[in-house]
Amino acid sequence: MESRWQNRLVVLPSLLAASLANGSDIAEIPFFNAPPGSAALGAGLRFGQGPYFASDKDDQRNNDFVPLYLYNGKYIFFRGTAAGIHLFRNDALEFNLYSSYRFQHLDPDRHAYYEGLDEREQTLDAGIEVDFKQKWGELNFDWVTDTLDRHNGQEVSVTYRQTVDAGPWSFSPFISWTWQSDDLSNYYFGVSDAEATVARPAYLPGASQWVSVGLNTAWRASDRLVLFGNVGIGSANTAIADSPLVAKAGFSSAFVGGTYLFGNTRQPDYIIDEQRSGEWSWRVNYGYQADGNIVSEIDQGDFGKSRIADTRIAGFTLSKLLSNSERIDFLGKVAVFRHYEENEDNGTFSSYAAYIMAMGKGYSPWSGDEVFRWGFGFGMSFARHVPIAEQRKQAAKDDNTSRFLNYLEMTLDFPLRRVTRARWLQHCYTGLTLVHRSGIFGSSDFLRNVSGGSDWITVHLECTR
Repeated sequence: MESRWQNRLVVLPSLLAASLANGSDIAEIPFFNAPPGSAALGAGLRFGQGPYFASDKDDQRNNDFVPLYLYNGKYIFFRGTAAGIHLFRNDALEFNLYSSYRFQHLDPDRHAYYEGLDEREQTLDAGIEVDFKQKWGELNFDWVTDTLDRHNGQEVSVTYRQTVDAGPWSFSPFISWTWQSDDLSNYYFGVSDAEATVARPAYLPGASQWVSVGLNTAWRASDRLVLFGNVGIGSANTAIADSPLVAKAGFSSAFVGGTYLFGNTRQPDYIIDEQRSGEWSWRVNYGYQADGNIVSEIDQGDFGKSRIADTRIAGFTLSKLLSNSERIDFLGKVAVFRHYEENEDNGTFSSYAAYIMAMGKGYSPWSGDEVFRWGFGFGMSFARHVPIAEQRKQAAKDDNTSRFLNYLEMTLDFPLRRVTRARWLQHCYTGLTLVHRSGIFGSSDFLRNVSGGSDWITVHLECTR
């Protein structure tokens, strides 16, 4: 059973199905057969040619770097750019509350033809997902609706796929049918009377239908590393094909990348030291807005306070051991931060981070005792408000901001048992935690192409149980 779900770790059963129409599943990494508690990180390059009118073929091609944050819990799951809650699950049937990021986007600045057109924005859709698994294949049904008041429409898709495993390889051809409501189709492919010109007449397509086919492939390079490559093509009906915004109703898309599995927190099959099975820890930290960047400045000793914003941050973090080895532990972490920005007229608000951290240890060459720990974490961050430092940095460049960004963290600490005999501190550490939010150099459409971010330098106390 274990080899089977590892084989299919990144098969992407609905990767390009409905996604060719909306882009929402292009980075989805399902863990349908992964044991509860499985976690992984990955990345991929999403590219293809969309239906929108462009001056040349190069303008129609879209490239996008997509970070993948993956977790399959007993009740909660993250599949790259989709997430949800398991309401019912067994070997043959899965029923979920489901949300997915819709990549579909039209920027009026991309071509003079779109001048005077309102921007068609990306959004977050949510609804239900039902997946049937039988010997004859898998049948997936999902219904979603807009949650951010962008298109205010609905979408229904039905996908059939058949997966064939061949040693470390997995192949999954699929076919999909998608229906989009008139509100959804009109938003992305319609032209209102106010937007109409002589060259771009008013048009409302109404409800539309899409059909797509494709192939998802995966190669298990090791027990933890899986590489994948996926392609698909599709077409819409005449309602979309006749839109003045559309060059042709046909389109193509692909996604290539990989994921790395860190283990299972509920059934820890990568824990070498059985006494550490189920190990968890808590951490509190507090600090200030940094002037430099976590990479190349703070990590090289620049601990200056920000000249852009004078703010503070406090955090509480829970950690769970995912796997360990002689040199490095991998931990799953969830953090809640409180941002204090009242003096910068940005109020007080919270942000949340979920990430995986690699934690190494340094030992004394004489006694073999633990002397210090270092850690590097990678994951995602969502802020209730955009931190003021990010607002000002991006405004200076006339760039986007985003509440959802990539998250990085670096830590360095030492065990308190080396300096005190206090019983409650024997499994505690103190040191520095560097907190960082960024958009990965503006390379990710999923992160709104944000180039830049914000950093905080904090001190922490962490205790392991």
